[in-house]
Amino acid sequence: MKTQLFHGDCLEILKNFDPESIDLIYLDPPFFTQKKHSLQTRDRKQKFSFDDLWPSHTEYTKFIYNRLEQMWKVLSPKGAVFFHCDRNASHIIRALLDEIFGPTMFRSEIIWSYRRWSNSQNGLLPGHQNIFYYTKSKIFTFNKIFREYSESTNVDQILQRRKRDVAGKAVYETDDKGQVIPSGGKKGVPLRDVWNIPYLNPKAKERTGYPTQKPLLLLERIIKIASKEGDIVLDPFCGSGTTLVAAMLMNRQAIGIDISEDALEITQKRLNKPTKTESRLIQRGRDAYKNADEESLHLLRGMKYAPVQRNKGIDAILSSDVHGKPILVRIQRSNETILDAAQYLYRASQGKNAGAMFVIAIKKGGYIEFEDQFPPNIKVINAPAIEISEVLDQLINSSNSV
Repeated sequence: MKTQLFHGDCLEILKNFDPESIDLIYLDPPFFTQKKHSLQTRDRKQKFSFDDLWPSHTEYTKFIYNRLEQMWKVLSPKGAVFFHCDRNASHIIRALLDEIFGPTMFRSEIIWSYRRWSNSQNGLLPGHQNIFYYTKSKIFTFNKIFREYSESTNVDQILQRRKRDVAGKAVYETDDKGQVIPSGGKKGVPLRDVWNIPYLNPKAKERTGYPTQKPLLLLERIIKIASKEGDIVLDPFCGSGTTLVAAMLMNRQAIGIDISEDALEITQKRLNKPTKTESRLIQRGRDAYKNADEESLHLLRGMKYAPVQRNKGIDAILSSDVHGKPILVRIQRSNETILDAAQYLYRASQGKNAGAMFVIAIKKGGYIEFEDQFPPNIKVINAPAIEISEVLDQLINSSNSV
């Protein structure tokens, strides 16, 4: 498949393209963040950066408007544009797309949802970005994608055909004998407009070190929805080339434009040797990573804490701290000694700079047996069941002595 790269401003380069020659456009331009974005490659040998600084909303709006006009001219009648933005300028972008493509050409506002590390800002942590999906006409390329049914969907909802009754309410359809009419084969649930696709983690194989790089999984989904094999996909702000790599892997032709020579160099390297990170999170599901012992954590009820997943030694981190240092907790399991529990916690806490470490004992008298072997700086707290048992023993012994 043919792939082309152009160095320069897409505003001028697109003027040389044939009208209506592009089948799909995805763009991820500056977001009006009013920041300078920079990042290094993993080996720290190269640094990439670009400015997203603007004198005013007016200048940014003019910049985007002029380039969208050229994109509309080169887009085929059956083509679509996917405009990637975030909360900084989504209101501006939606208005511009309505102006150039027309409000009736709006198809969806896709919410790309992901989880990232928290920060110290006062406010809700941003956990999504927006992708506006517009077409050039009412006749456009669209390939349906189906997902698995929700775990809460019952079998009747899947298998039985439904219709609208006289009141407009959805009801199961029956024949003249009152028998339920089956709905036939099922492909699943049509794809929604909220996409849970993981953000690229720092160790992902496909990560290049380019700021704002998007995951291949995201671009593959867009390309699958709105194009066919052999179609021409354009990214006028191609950055590290994710769109082009995805298009190439999916047997589409691709055109990338960027004003940065460094960006085009990265893109060419990726095209020569495309690498894709397989998301274990998507393959296995988020619940597959949950291994906190929920039964044991009930012993912490009444306290504020964060359960810890994917860690053998630490069950929870308390919401409070000791002079800014975390408080780590482990609950003894029924199949281990209190020494085992303490050693698990101690090993897991290395390098965590803990302010305090607690082991909750669920077996009576275990600490005394291993007192000489106990790791340092770990405190043992008896579970309520042990405390109640000891009080009962005292009451019984007291009554027997009378």
